[in-house]
Amino acid sequence: MAVDSNPVTRPGAAPPLPGARRWLRAGYASGALVTGAFSTLPGLLLLPYLTDTLGAGAALAGTVVLVPKVWNALLGPLVGHAGDRVPRRRRHLPAGGVGVAAAFALMFSAPGSHSAGIWWAAVGFFLAATAYAFFQVPYSALPAELTGRPADRVALVAGRVAVIAVSALLIGTVGPALVDAGGGGVPGHRLVGLFGALCVLAGTAGVVLGTKGAGRRDTAPAEPGAGAPAAGEPGAGAPRADEPGAEPSGLLRRLLLARRVPGFAALLGAIAVQSVATGGLTAGAPYFSEHILGDKNVTGLLVAAFVAPNLLTVRAWTRLGARLGHRAGYRWACAVFGAGCLLLCAAPVLPLPVVLLAMVVAGTGHAGQLLFLYALLQDCIASEGLRGVGVSSGLFTTCETLGLAVGPFLYGLTLAVFGYASSGTGHAVAQSHTAREGILVGIGLLPALAALAATAVLGRERRAKRG
Repeated sequence: MAVDSNPVTRPGAAPPLPGARRWLRAGYASGALVTGAFSTLPGLLLLPYLTDTLGAGAALAGTVVLVPKVWNALLGPLVGHAGDRVPRRRRHLPAGGVGVAAAFALMFSAPGSHSAGIWWAAVGFFLAATAYAFFQVPYSALPAELTGRPADRVALVAGRVAVIAVSALLIGTVGPALVDAGGGGVPGHRLVGLFGALCVLAGTAGVVLGTKGAGRRDTAPAEPGAGAPAAGEPGAGAPRADEPGAEPSGLLRRLLLARRVPGFAALLGAIAVQSVATGGLTAGAPYFSEHILGDKNVTGLLVAAFVAPNLLTVRAWTRLGARLGHRAGYRWACAVFGAGCLLLCAAPVLPLPVVLLAMVVAGTGHAGQLLFLYALLQDCIASEGLRGVGVSSGLFTTCETLGLAVGPFLYGLTLAVFGYASSGTGHAVAQSHTAREGILVGIGLLPALAALAATAVLGRERRAKRG
């Protein structure tokens, strides 16, 4: 059994701080509205907007979704390094959030269809991805800055996972309804862009105001070793950036220092591969609803079934992680996620309630995946100290964003390989039997295989040590 790296309490430890449990937790969690909006809005609606409204081919549409996220991923370490050089890195948060909101409004307001509209959407998404890097990197690093207590860091992360669900529920249910209310096509998607922008602005305001003035000086000193992971967890035994002679100068040396943290490379690989699974499943939901279930209005129900477990099961996953350790908990979460995805492959012969139950199973696993990987990131950051926190957070964000980009791209390629027929009318056309098989492969089989691969990647470091 793995050693618990994040005990809720320890003998002789002071009780958790009220601030980290209440107003500070609420303030930090509200920033996940931005995270959820950026992941859900383009992931759920941008690909079908390109293929079924603007007439882009499936492969081209996948590329339009991929390139801006790759750019965002490349920016991550650079933004993190810039934040490490500026003591008040949190000033990037409002600028990044406002930029994402403006770009969302632009992205879905194409002046016309076909090539002009495709370019407009591509440029808008590129600007959104650029601004998002300046929000997400400092946001991911905040828990380690706000408190030195492992239990409080897990509480902050748990709140983040829950609000990601709230954001995804809003976008996933209200977004398609707004498209229909606006008459479909470009006019309907303009409403979605404005709605997404409002969600982003609300989340930005919440995290900026809720964490203003907070930091480790607001917390009681932790016991020796409280901020360090236990043996066998990522970050254990790593050189701390705040030790004499350990502080790197320059981006390259900071990257090299982060690489020396045991388990950190495996963590980066796991979040990248897992995000491929999440991105592919999200991108496939509209196609799955319309062509497999026969009702495009079911998309909102699918999204709700997938993200609702973030609100309902995160406490149970937290307890499991406290008993087994975050690595073991992550393996269980991947198994649950994969089982739900594989059930989706049988959707053509299943009644709708059973299909929704399969999405609930996949979403339950996804909630645990997010919780454990985010918690492991905070362990690694704590083991390094705070001087290189931006670069570590930037690398993690880079890998997560790359995965979320590759997922829809692979889904688009899968549709193209299986012969999906695009449309420039704002309405999808009837698809062949082979194309419908591609929709099932992309939303069920590929995410399940990616989750299995993520489990293997995270366990690679431990197997290497035993060898």
